[in-house]
Amino acid sequence: MDSSVALLLFGGFFVLLIIGAPITVALAGAAMLAYLMTEANPIGFVQIAFTSVGSFPLMALPAFVLAGALMECAGISRRLVDIAESLAGPITGGLGAATVLACLFFGAISGSGPATTAAVGMLMIPAMTQRRYERSYASAVTAASGGLGIIIPPSIPMVIFGISALGLAPPPEAIEKYGEFPTLSIPKLFVAGVLPGLIMAASLLVANYVISRKRGYKGLTSHWSPQQIGQALRRGVWSLLAPVLILGGIYSGLFTPTESAVVAIFYTLLVGVFLHRELTLAAALKALRTTTWITGRVLLILFAATVFGRLLVEQEVPSTLAASLLALTDNMALIWTMVIVFLLFVGMFMETLAAIMILVPVLLPVMYMLGADPTHVGIVVICALSIGFQTPPLGENLFVASGIGGASVEQIVARIHPFVLASITGLLLIAFVPQISLWLPRVMGY
Repeated sequence: MDSSVALLLFGGFFVLLIIGAPITVALAGAAMLAYLMTEANPIGFVQIAFTSVGSFPLMALPAFVLAGALMECAGISRRLVDIAESLAGPITGGLGAATVLACLFFGAISGSGPATTAAVGMLMIPAMTQRRYERSYASAVTAASGGLGIIIPPSIPMVIFGISALGLAPPPEAIEKYGEFPTLSIPKLFVAGVLPGLIMAASLLVANYVISRKRGYKGLTSHWSPQQIGQALRRGVWSLLAPVLILGGIYSGLFTPTESAVVAIFYTLLVGVFLHRELTLAAALKALRTTTWITGRVLLILFAATVFGRLLVEQEVPSTLAASLLALTDNMALIWTMVIVFLLFVGMFMETLAAIMILVPVLLPVMYMLGADPTHVGIVVICALSIGFQTPPLGENLFVASGIGGASVEQIVARIHPFVLASITGLLLIAFVPQISLWLPRVMGY
């Protein structure tokens, strides 16, 4: 490893971030400086970057973003919230539990943490404050639950992880020691995310119940009403069919994740225009503008992060790091603990998609050297970074919930600590028990 090039890469990146440069500029600037230092042809810089945004699986990104934005305009998210409220019924802290369930449902069609927080928060935060929930608590439970949007498939970060990891083959020494590694694919990541997503949601439900019991937040009703549940299900049947159609098509092999995203768009247009009759031309244009802004931002980061990651691999940074880590310890539990602490720290300061694109070229070869399944690694990375949505100073969900609910970010942070601890507990369980991530893909033949 050329230490001077590695130092220039990381040093240039952090210096540019400190002086306020956007993360895309910081990545691209540091990579360009390293390219010039190695006297490589700068044309190669552009070619690598251009190739990174030309892959077929990446087409799923704008399609899923557009599908999620259209579903909000088509009234699908509101009907999912109604179903969640009817299922919560008399449970202590029923509206808080309904918020977690609604984020779980909406995450199955959104794939984005902030989008899930915004869609559910606009309905649930006012409802909770009307039922005498503390405004900061209502915002905190919504911000914490919004992170489920990137764990429950389909997930935009899973697509980015899959694209970033597909070009990283296991090192020969890892294959010699452990044999052939299981293949990694985006559909397999989608299947693997189901049980971990449910565990993360369960940890939030437990935290909400304990806090609500202490604060005296009652259930929505005195008992469950089959009539009310049935009515909510009838009104929301087309909304519930959306994730069934998307995920069922992927899991059955009927279409790829990219094709499923396009199917989701057409399904949403059909439901919004002809069945719910709530999707207007103005709302559709707004969804297109949102999609353009989010996709453009992600592609710019991917453009720069791919070159940055390629330089890391060429300078043998991952293999050097793996050797250093293995020299320190070969205890898998200890290594997972160190990796999780590092990911939680990164999630506090870096946007999720950028963190995935930067860290995967470094982290995945290290985990290959330890014999870890790449699918399990992907799920743990995404679950860990999902917690970053609820932790300051970056905490995107905190700012979204603050804007919707009216509580300050500081007030929300003061109430969100129990949810962060609950999420970390769920994350540790997922990391230390790989079968939670790998059982369902194995059952479904991946």
